[in-house]
Amino acid sequence: MSRFPEHEVAEALAKVRAVCLALPETSERPSHGGPAFFIRNKKCFVMFLDNHHDDGRLAIWCAAPDGVQTEMVETEPGRFFRPPYVGHIGWLGVQLPGIEDGELSAICQEAFATVAPPSVLKMWRSQPAG
Repeated sequence: MSRFPEHEVAEALAKVRAVCLALPETSERPSHGGPAFFIRNKKCFVMFLDNHHDDGRLAIWCAAPDGVQTEMVETEPGRFFRPPYVGHIGWLGVQLPGIEDGELSAICQEAFATVAPPSVLKMWRSQPAG
């Protein structure tokens, strides 16, 4: 059960969903107890979790480039954490309360870029900014 108000969870998910589904060839489906976002229905790049196994967090777990998890957890442990199950492969946990929209967008886009196949990255990078 969530320890966050329902409207806060819904608002956070709507923001994550908007950023992730704006990226090319992405989709959403349930995975590991919450909504997850995939590239070409195969490669997961972001998972949205609300009080996962009673951890008290409203967060995303996301793919991250090598070394980013360690750096972020060491410099801002109140905002970032090593998530269970996927932390050992470098994924980053991000606390959502208080995160600004621009930062959330950048984090999700970096997660996408970390796992996207080259053809999808090329398509994304050739899109007009907007």
